[in-house]
Amino acid sequence: MLRQYELVERVLEYDPDADEAMLNRAYVYTVQKHGTQTRASGDPYFSHPVEVAGLMTDLKLDQETIATALLHDTVEDTLATIDDIEANFGKDVARLVDGVTKLSKIEQMPENERAAENLRKFLLAMSEDIRVLLVKLGDRLHNMRTLHFIKKPEKRQRIARETMDIYAPLAERVGMYEYMREMQLLAFEQLEPEAYATITKRLQQIRDEDGGQVDAIALDMKHALANAGLQVEVSGREKHPYSIWKKMAERHVSFEQVTDIMAFRVICEDVADCYRAMGVLHTTWQFLPGKFKDYISTPKTNGYKSLHTSLIYGKSMRVEVQIRTREMHKTNEFGLAAHWAYKQGDRPDGAVGWLRDLIEIVDASHDAEELLEHTRMAIYQDRIFAFTPKGALHQLPKGSTAVDFAFSVHTELGTQTVGAKINGRHMPLRTQLNNGDVVEILKGKNAEPQMSWLGFVITGKARAAIRRAVRLKERHEVAEIGQKLYDEIVTRVPAKIGKKALRDALKRLDMEEDEDLFYAIGAAKITDRAVMEALMPGSTEGMADEDDEWLRSGKSLSIRGLTPGVGYDLAECCHPVPGDRIVGLRKQDKGVEVHAIDCHQLATGIDSDWLDLSWGRRSRGAVGRLRVTLYDRPGTLAEMAGIFAQNVVNVKSLEQTQLDHPFTTYEVDLEVQDLAHLTRILSALRASDAVAQAERA
Repeated sequence: MLRQYELVERVLEYDPDADEAMLNRAYVYTVQKHGTQTRASGDPYFSHPVEVAGLMTDLKLDQETIATALLHDTVEDTLATIDDIEANFGKDVARLVDGVTKLSKIEQMPENERAAENLRKFLLAMSEDIRVLLVKLGDRLHNMRTLHFIKKPEKRQRIARETMDIYAPLAERVGMYEYMREMQLLAFEQLEPEAYATITKRLQQIRDEDGGQVDAIALDMKHALANAGLQVEVSGREKHPYSIWKKMAERHVSFEQVTDIMAFRVICEDVADCYRAMGVLHTTWQFLPGKFKDYISTPKTNGYKSLHTSLIYGKSMRVEVQIRTREMHKTNEFGLAAHWAYKQGDRPDGAVGWLRDLIEIVDASHDAEELLEHTRMAIYQDRIFAFTPKGALHQLPKGSTAVDFAFSVHTELGTQTVGAKINGRHMPLRTQLNNGDVVEILKGKNAEPQMSWLGFVITGKARAAIRRAVRLKERHEVAEIGQKLYDEIVTRVPAKIGKKALRDALKRLDMEEDEDLFYAIGAAKITDRAVMEALMPGSTEGMADEDDEWLRSGKSLSIRGLTPGVGYDLAECCHPVPGDRIVGLRKQDKGVEVHAIDCHQLATGIDSDWLDLSWGRRSRGAVGRLRVTLYDRPGTLAEMAGIFAQNVVNVKSLEQTQLDHPFTTYEVDLEVQDLAHLTRILSALRASDAVAQAERA
């Protein structure tokens, strides 16, 4: 553990003007506050924040960040408060400590919710100041280094999984590759102990047997480049054990079949030398086609720049080579942290494109599980490059489609997408993009995202935006249903209801707008009685419970406008039920066919006699047809059946009409009492998480 004077001296080495007194106070404060607390290793607890502060000095971060690292656990684990921190160390440090503290108070929540809520707070705090992320990554890295001291294997596994799923990818996204690699290695050791042991053992055997082969190859490269007049540094190493395991899993090969285990790095003086060095290596050794990547002309979203190529050394040995300048190397290893060195005046504000996308996902996500799903998609690193017709470059995950591209350009463009041209040709929206594709998005003013897009989009931003648009549309449709039900409820109140009564009802129900009430009615979140009482207090006194009265009263249909004795049939095309506006079609030598007024089949009845019909006053019972789209996962069909049972309805038929993963569509015939009954069932379906879409067929 770093001693007090050692930590301060480290900071003063790169920042002679740092506030030495504040750093000393922060060190003493954390030691005093954590007192006799200990870690799982048996070490004093304050050793952890001191070591995190040491990691921050390795990155040459400013004095506020060092103080935050020292104090980051005091508010959570001691009696200290944010006000105490502000009084002793100023507003900036207090704000940063508060940002890091908010990320750690989720221990009692279920795993997915905890991870998601942690991530939500993380992203919001990070958007205000990227130093919150840098301290949190240092905190997680040190915790991973001491993870083996935790006795419970399930807890070690949980922390390792969270690190692999969230913190390592986030370290990659801000370009901190050193942190990413070490986190992955430590998490890999816990999650796949047998694989970790096997690969590290094989790497050690290679190391023992190669007789300095890595150094020999590096020296050969250096000589070849020196003969071409290039002054460079060349270093070699075995590839990262987790990287080897990942390649084995992806390619379904054994360790012996992974041929490119060695990797070399060439550090050049300037960019021109990088390209010259690549030319020398390609003419000295055979290079592998398709393995060359130029991240200097098209850097990664985190600012990473380098040339990557693969060579065949000797007869069959494959080696990877990265070529970069010294400045690129510094940025590549420590990313955004390199821009936060104490003396930098042009520090980034953290509002890089991928971070803005993550914040948008936070706003659009419906629940914790959805947020975690979307964000994991957004932070993983396998990328392709595609261009707009004007040449703007967009980086997307592999497997992205034209719709993903549209949302990457702008959320509004994504929502208005109606078609796409890829390399000048009209292509389906589900077409997956390749590196270098030029994508032109065709849009329409009245277009809106389709639920079916969720079957092929893969970016978190696109999925979150589509789901949000679909939810807003569903809310509006449910509110429209609720307004019809409200009109029916109003007829049962023993007085005329005006606008003032509605305003008063909204106040009593603690609602802002009419639509809030209509949505609550349509989604079955409020009972008829509660609405009536809100409109006119006391209006439901003595009212009988009518929940099952319609069912008990049996089926009784009568239609006004027909000549007595004339037979009729309810049309199979639109399935009218009592409450629908209806019209009759009478054809020669046939009876009367009763249709809903908005039935599309009425257009075929030009040669028929049209009859203006209406339901008799006590009409009850008819078959209504619904088209219901369920998420294709276990239990959704049972949940739909449960909704039918709760609403006391008889299912006459159920037919699967479409299977388009991840959705399954059914047509259901239901014996209902009237339109209000059918509407309530429709509302309950739309409110269910099992149902993607529900409508009358």
